[in-house]
Amino acid sequence: MQLAIIGTGYVGLVTGTCFAETGNNVTCIDINEDKIAQLKEGKSPIYEPGLDVLLERNIKENRIQFTTNVKEGIKKADIIFLALPTPPGKDGSADLQFVLDVAAQLSTLITSYKVIVNKSTVPVGTAEKVAHVLAQKLDTSLFDVVSNPEFLREGVAVEDFLKPDRVVVGTSSEKAKKLMDELYQPFVRQGNPVFFMDERSAEMTKYAGNAYLAMRISFMNEMANLCEKVGADVDLVRMGIGSDNRIGKRFLFPGVGYGGSCFPKDVKALGQIASQHDYEFQLVNTVINVNDRQKTILGKKVKEFFGNDLTGRTFAIWGLAFKPETDDIREAPALELIDELLKAGAQVKAYDPEAMANVKSIIGDKITYATNQYDAIADADALVIVTEWSEFRNPDFTKISETLKMPVIFDGRNVYTLDKMQECGFYYESIGRRIIHEQVRSTLPISVETPVRERTIHDK
Repeated sequence: MQLAIIGTGYVGLVTGTCFAETGNNVTCIDINEDKIAQLKEGKSPIYEPGLDVLLERNIKENRIQFTTNVKEGIKKADIIFLALPTPPGKDGSADLQFVLDVAAQLSTLITSYKVIVNKSTVPVGTAEKVAHVLAQKLDTSLFDVVSNPEFLREGVAVEDFLKPDRVVVGTSSEKAKKLMDELYQPFVRQGNPVFFMDERSAEMTKYAGNAYLAMRISFMNEMANLCEKVGADVDLVRMGIGSDNRIGKRFLFPGVGYGGSCFPKDVKALGQIASQHDYEFQLVNTVINVNDRQKTILGKKVKEFFGNDLTGRTFAIWGLAFKPETDDIREAPALELIDELLKAGAQVKAYDPEAMANVKSIIGDKITYATNQYDAIADADALVIVTEWSEFRNPDFTKISETLKMPVIFDGRNVYTLDKMQECGFYYESIGRRIIHEQVRSTLPISVETPVRERTIHDK
């Protein structure tokens, strides 16, 4: 099948490459000339495990091409995917400017029947808006507009696309339904469903899914904060409720809040959709507020320990991306932590396997970028873990203890066991669990000007 993908961001590039992998002829289109030149050389502009291998293979087999020319790119396409940015506006609603502008452009270029697919996450009613724009200059017999939301998890997006739990297609056209069903059959051979529904229901499905998962995360973060107050262990609580098959085990890990390109944007957009229809979605609004507060929790822990004035202190941060196996820093909790530490007078040394270049492009040289995880902790007063990359899970604890000025770790992802931290002698604060101190606090070289907080430690 002949496909065109307009937009080579995260969704567009993964979509185009994976469709090419199943034998389709794919043309990816983008106005960014530098990005297209990079892709033609087989270099992915994003970090996503497995994507570079598929990209190189399909370029070699001539199943995927790249161009900045929309007219040439869509000429032979049976299906055109719109994988365009829908950034949040000031009120949190999704901005459809890019989607509608491209639709207007397509209305002057299409000369034969095409299926136009909204792959971007878009508000309810967008398919109708795109169809209206196309119909300004096109006969309606020349197109159908379909909603086909993506459900990709960054870090495992290739696997998610090639082996989807489900595919959702919103269309009222039998002709478009037949083409979309044919396109997705290679991906659902093991029996996972393709759900066909109306366009509005498909659009709402994406927002509902992301908002629900964000709600689970925020619920567990609230539970973790309460566990700290009452002396319970959130990991044990998580296992206790996750074994209930009505609840399940996924998305129950507490931390420092969700980030990335989807959850923050989509939850806010769902709240705006509700508001525009005179409905106050109280649960969604609460999820947003809980997450905003959770992103500040590590900074508060650091200040409660060292004092509000962090002048002269240096903190090592492990992890900048919003989650492991990606270089995406959109809405990343690490950025808020860095900002808070810098405002309090601290210096920051950070390390992330993939995301440092992206952070530097935003905040420049306000912080120091380490060459590896151990370089980051050199001369640091404490280590703060924000992203749970695999290489952080089993480090040389002796080296950490000897390298840090103080054996202090603040863990925003509960990477280490309490027993291990007790054994190694660290002062260790995590999320929703008791503090491990091993008499470290009484031996720390802390000045009168920056007193350690007084608090009860729940010993074993």
